[in-house]
Amino acid sequence: MGFQVVDHPLIKHKLRLLRRIDTSISHFRQLTEEITIMLTYEATRDLLLESREVMTWKGAIPAERISGKKISVVPILRAGIGMLNGVLALIPSARVNVVGLYRNEDTLYPVEYYKKFNRDIQIRDALVIDPMLATGHSMARVCDMLMEEGCSNIKALCMVAAPEGVAYMEEHFPQVMIYSASLDNHLNDDGYIIPGLGDAGDRIFGTK
Repeated sequence: MGFQVVDHPLIKHKLRLLRRIDTSISHFRQLTEEITIMLTYEATRDLLLESREVMTWKGAIPAERISGKKISVVPILRAGIGMLNGVLALIPSARVNVVGLYRNEDTLYPVEYYKKFNRDIQIRDALVIDPMLATGHSMARVCDMLMEEGCSNIKALCMVAAPEGVAYMEEHFPQVMIYSASLDNHLNDDGYIIPGLGDAGDRIFGTK
């Protein structure tokens, strides 16, 4: 387990556009969704399959389908909502759980203000989504919350990650695999990713 940059030419091209300061709100949303689709494709590569008969125009044949309970996707409010449609485009039956966190700008630690998990979260695979993995504190807190509910199989998706956040997650949650479009250079003194995307929430919701 650990951290993986999904190294694909299309992701690199779209990430370049995502970083541009003059990218419009609608285009930023579209690019975020498209990159999320590709990250989701990679993160679900190891889903278990089972053979079930399906009726075709030539009669019944064996065919594979995803086995067991489907994924629970967990966007971290608010910016994680921008990635949600990308996951649901590939996994429309996924259950949607949400965690609301905001960052205390003095301590850089998350403050929880909302949580809603489905009742059988403990038997589902969880996919946590947040555009930015900066300090790693928010991602770690969500993983804590999921494990407190009995959920043990957790993966995460982000647009960009800082080395500091990756190191924090690998130290505290080495069992959580994180898929990112990029590993950026560093965090600045205010805890923002350099070069990053700016404030992803503001750019998704138009509150810039």
